[in-house]
Amino acid sequence: MDYAILISLALGILVGLLMGLTGAGGGILSVPLLIFFLHLSVAQAAPIALCAIALAAGLGSILGLRNKILRYKAAGLMAIVGLAFAPIGLWLAPKLPNTPLQILFSCILIFVGIRLYLQALNEIRGIAPAKTKPPPCLMNPVAGKLQWTLPCARALMFAGSLAGFLSGLLGVGGGFIIVPALKRYTNLPVRSIVSTSLGVLAIISGGGAMLSAFAGTLDIELAVPFALAALMGLVVGQAIVKELDGSRIQQIFAVLTLIIASGLLIQSIAHYF
Repeated sequence: MDYAILISLALGILVGLLMGLTGAGGGILSVPLLIFFLHLSVAQAAPIALCAIALAAGLGSILGLRNKILRYKAAGLMAIVGLAFAPIGLWLAPKLPNTPLQILFSCILIFVGIRLYLQALNEIRGIAPAKTKPPPCLMNPVAGKLQWTLPCARALMFAGSLAGFLSGLLGVGGGFIIVPALKRYTNLPVRSIVSTSLGVLAIISGGGAMLSAFAGTLDIELAVPFALAALMGLVVGQAIVKELDGSRIQQIFAVLTLIIASGLLIQSIAHYF
């Protein structure tokens, strides 16, 4: 078997494991890991990462629907808008120089890593987030559904468009955009936020992967083992996550993200010299 396929399998298991442990957060590490170990460009790694994210998020969203915690109308709205913007990112990615894209991706990873670490630290210390004004999307306690208003739809559409564009451009699922947006713009419980986010990611990532396949930019030989291995890793991660401290897992994941981001940033800057 080709060494590249074996490496793809190993990386897929690692990514899936992180996704199972952190609630889909591991998907953002797919691209930098593929760049490091398989020496791919951002444009080559992004479609492969989208396949794994789509498969894993699809499984999670199906479970969310079965448990009736996925807000499918909100997910559908964000996903439709995201699908409209994902092709722009996919079209732009191959046209941009690889090094600036890697620097942009590194900066996003550093931002996400710092934010996740501080969130976990506050949870460990018992510091509650500061109270703000009511969000635009409020849940009807009787119907158990979101009350739709123009500000609510506008906020969710903005989050979906940004997630879709970054999904196409960098191969990220967009969970680091969708989850904070749902926390900020809605009063949904955490489990519902995670499931709704997975529903959005499954549609946006799946659409991006299919567009890449039609455009001929998806390496099927690497994408299939990577995605299937990620799915296996996800199942294992979800099986053991109940026995672990969620805040500590998030801290470890944040540190790992910062290490990978710093290495990718140093590598990218070194190309200029």
